[in-house]
Amino acid sequence: MIVLAAVAVLLPFAAAFIGMIFGPTISHLLTPLARRLRRSVPPGAANGRARTLARRLPANGPALVAVLPVAASTVLAAVVAVAQWQHPRPRTGTLTVVRTGGIPFGLSLEVDGTAAVVALLVCCVALAVQIYSVAYMRDDPRYSSYAAFVSLFTAAMLLVVLSGDLLALYVGWEVMGVCSYFLIGHYWHDRATSRAAVKAFLVTRLGDVGFLFGIFVLGLAAHSFEIGTVLSRVPSMSHTTLVAGTLLLLCGLAGKSAQFPLHTWLPDAMAGPTPVSALIHAATMVAAGVYVVARLYPAFLFAPAALAVLGVMAAISMLGAALAALAQDDLKRVLAYSTISQLAYMGGGLAVGTRDGALFHLLAHGAFKALLFLGAGCVIVAVGSNMLSAMGGLRHTMPVTFWSMTVGFAALAGVPPASGFFSKDTILSQAWHATRPEHTQAWFASTPLNSGIQRLTVSVPSVPTWTAWLVLSAGLLTAAVTAAYATRTWLVAFFGERRSATGAGEATGLMRWPVAVLAVPALVIGFLGLGSDELRPELGMTLVSLLFVVAGGGAVFLVWNRDPALDPVRLLGPARPFLRDGFRLDTVYDVLVVRPLVALAEMVVHTDERAVDAAVVGTGRGTRRLGGLLRRTENGNPQTYISGVLAGVVLIVLAVVVLT
Repeated sequence: MIVLAAVAVLLPFAAAFIGMIFGPTISHLLTPLARRLRRSVPPGAANGRARTLARRLPANGPALVAVLPVAASTVLAAVVAVAQWQHPRPRTGTLTVVRTGGIPFGLSLEVDGTAAVVALLVCCVALAVQIYSVAYMRDDPRYSSYAAFVSLFTAAMLLVVLSGDLLALYVGWEVMGVCSYFLIGHYWHDRATSRAAVKAFLVTRLGDVGFLFGIFVLGLAAHSFEIGTVLSRVPSMSHTTLVAGTLLLLCGLAGKSAQFPLHTWLPDAMAGPTPVSALIHAATMVAAGVYVVARLYPAFLFAPAALAVLGVMAAISMLGAALAALAQDDLKRVLAYSTISQLAYMGGGLAVGTRDGALFHLLAHGAFKALLFLGAGCVIVAVGSNMLSAMGGLRHTMPVTFWSMTVGFAALAGVPPASGFFSKDTILSQAWHATRPEHTQAWFASTPLNSGIQRLTVSVPSVPTWTAWLVLSAGLLTAAVTAAYATRTWLVAFFGERRSATGAGEATGLMRWPVAVLAVPALVIGFLGLGSDELRPELGMTLVSLLFVVAGGGAVFLVWNRDPALDPVRLLGPARPFLRDGFRLDTVYDVLVVRPLVALAEMVVHTDERAVDAAVVGTGRGTRRLGGLLRRTENGNPQTYISGVLAGVVLIVLAVVVLT
């Protein structure tokens, strides 16, 4: 099984290498073949499709290089997941061990239930994105490099998911950061796009510094960077070490998973191609932070202070991002803020002690968020704009996209029986349980999400009750706001009068059918949790949550129904610009961080020019002046030289006479 997992990681990496190096060559070689095929097809309406396919053959060559390896990785990941389901035990394998003179680290893989399921999610979403991109990016001259970076992105996330060593995991973590920079900035000629790519890179790097030091703290304390060894030695580590290590790891989660206060890069990252947004939000990048915390969860259980910090971070992120999403007019920014909010649900689940609930929501979110972003791409292509104000009445002209995105919005809002309903309410139910002050036992049951994790028999402090109350309160309010903005987006985009000047219609098959296929897991994946007591939401909390959902969605529907031509968000009034700008945190950061740093840099430049450079330049000028004085004695006149010698002799004689 380890061999299959290793091949699943290597195939997208090989596809990235081949596509990056040989993609243009493949297109060049296929061009003559495409010309011959076009000439061989007789003219006529019946043969128009064949001629179109022949014309696109050069671009489809790199597409095959991108799609087929990811498809093979998906099959291998499915085989690994089924095998792990049938025989739930961890499997490890080490390719090589690097001797450092201190603590060695190895390139190793570890497959358990969590890794197998998340790896399958990554491959499925990446495959859907690659297929979708064949049509979406077909006219892009840089499609080959784009597809190569998507493949490399996929390989890096698989390395994060399957790695058995913290340092190898960090390699995949950083490769994802580089890929995100290039993919977000794909349209580099647009100044706003390039700025968004730089912002994403710098903000996530800020969190990654803490993440790396967190790895060092835990690895040095355990005398090993192997994940299994680190977790087995967690009970023997000092409390200070665990708190410091876990808090540093949370820096990485805040950056990669776009949580407060490092979340501001994600809405701007929507400047990249829509399939990239689907990949980043659904299966890679933003899911990595939550996944790593879940993978190292025993360390956090022994550090309740870190869980409390995570709970506060999650509560602020989930409610704040949901309110910001409600005020957006850009469809992709609505979904971007919703991702921040839904990831905060996962962080809240981890904070209140439900590791499996958080991972369950990660899987459900991956399905319905990929569906929503790819569906949004279909709508944007049809309408020609990202703005909701340019949409409307699309349910008749885009029926497949409409029904598919209806499932996605239902899952996002937590409407039964969609997947988000089960996973969200599982977290809220656990938060309700955690509000009871009692000493708990840290252990993991054997479920499909955590098979192979050893039972911990050491008692640890329970989650602080105030953290649980904070997560529960924020979660219920967020459920209402989420239902409100999901309902508003659904109504404004697909109902009412058509506001687009273009003749909007369904997207091509390569874009339309991945969206339709993703609607299936977005609808049914929640039922998989009913077989586990931990993943099954409780009836009481489910009813309370549904009341909040109905209140949020129903209020928006009533406002919209009064005048379908107007956007229900108008009721926000003067608060809308403030919420639309994300509480103007970018302005706050500009005032508190950017401007002081720029002023400090200008002061350093001024000091360098007026002090350091002035001293150097002044020394040079003084030396030149002194040299000029000495140069006057070297004028090339022999009489001057003889006069000088005689004068010196006279002075020496006088000195001797006087002194003696």
